[in-house]
This record gives sequence, C-alpha cells and structure tokens, in this order.
Amino acid sequence: MTTPRIRALALCVFHHQGKILVHRFVDPVTGQSLFRPVGGGIEFGETSAQAIEREVQEELDLAIHNLRLVGTLESLFTYNNIPGHEIVQVYDGQFRDQHLYQMPHLDGHESDGMAFQVTWQDSSAFTATSPLVPEGLYPLLKNAGLLA
Repeated sequence: MTTPRIRALALCVFHHQGKILVHRFVDPVTGQSLFRPVGGGIEFGETSAQAIEREVQEELDLAIHNLRLVGTLESLFTYNNIPGHEIVQVYDGQFRDQHLYQMPHLDGHESDGMAFQVTWQDSSAFTATSPLVPEGLYPLLKNAGLLA
C-alpha cells in the first residue's frame, strides 16, 4: 500500500447557460453516484492552469482558453474504501469550439484508455445521494453565479 499523501488537483467547470460539464461515476464500494468536473492531478513543474489545459487535451482532445480561477477547496473523502485528501484549484474556462456547447455529451478517455462521457448538468442533477464533488464545490459555483 502506498503512503497517504495530499494530492494537488485542478478542475474546470466550463459553465454554459446555468449548466456545467461533469463526469458521472459510481463508487464501487458504496454504489453512490458522484459528479465531478473535468480535470486531474497537477504534475510537478506545471501550474494548475497548465494542468487543466493538459488534462482537457489528453482526455477530450479539445482546445480551451480564458481560464479563470474560481476558488480553492480542500477535500477529505473516502472513495473505493480508500481515504483521500486533495487541495483543489477550481477553474472556469471556455472551449475554443463553440459548437461543443450544443452537444448533449462529449466523449473522452482516461490515461489508461478507459472511455467516459461528460454531460452538461444543472443544479437539479446534484443531490445528497448523487453529489457534486469535491465537497464545497456546489456552494462555490452557486456563489460565483456559475451554476443555476
């Protein structure tokens, strides 16, 4: 087992008309559905904004611009029965291709090749049983006017 560590993470919400772009996934132990924006770990030597650009390019093969830092969250959680601790830089950004905002979903792939989809969701999708993660993201986005 690896030594527990704090992970630096960057996420981008890509808000549009009261919706944000999120990936829905399920905790394999609890069966709980969770929603999380696009993003991933910040690598040594890159800024959080550079991490967003790299992650979106790697996972969705799309160009972005106009990144704006919305806030920072600290997240303590358990997923797949493993405790986690993350410091999360939360961004809003835009796709260069405006056509993408009309798509019901976008297809992507993880670094291990596993396919996934991200969809546009408004606040009604996020509930106590299917939350937006990390914790604190929902109120941060509501207060910033990025989520209807």
